[in-house]
Amino acid sequence: MNHQELDEYWMRQALAYADKAEAENEIPVGAVIVQGGELIAAGWNRSIGCHDPSAHAEMMAIREAGKRVQNYRLVDCTLYVTLEPCPMCAGLLVHSRVKRVVYGASDAKTGAAGSVMNLLQEPQLNHQPEVVSGVLAQECSEKLSDFFKRRRKEHKAAKKARKLQAGNTAQD
Repeated sequence: MNHQELDEYWMRQALAYADKAEAENEIPVGAVIVQGGELIAAGWNRSIGCHDPSAHAEMMAIREAGKRVQNYRLVDCTLYVTLEPCPMCAGLLVHSRVKRVVYGASDAKTGAAGSVMNLLQEPQLNHQPEVVSGVLAQECSEKLSDFFKRRRKEHKAAKKARKLQAGNTAQD
């Protein structure tokens, strides 16, 4: 397999973890960490369920990888994530010395790998991982868009039901 095919293969694995997040009603973002062609860790968004704003897919995968390799440095690892890392996760990736970061969808609101800022490539920092963007971008973007469309529809239906309930209560 060439580099692009490998990146797409591992991004599909990350997308499968995004499905786990969605099954838990979390924002569907998944991440996997690969070292030497082997999956060593995975994570998915768990902020809502864990009541932890730092429980992003990247954070969960990095924590698992550190335990697996028994080191807080992940120098020969590649992280694949379905959404461009935020500033918190980008900082984590710099500190953990991940060699490569490959992401799918860009994040125009909080992206820290080039969309809003480029923390991962900041020359003043002591580490700059290689960054590859846009791998299976359309699939990754659609997963997020579909999730938020469904969630808005659910919120609208719940609001309507509450309004109907309030109206019925007033008539009783």
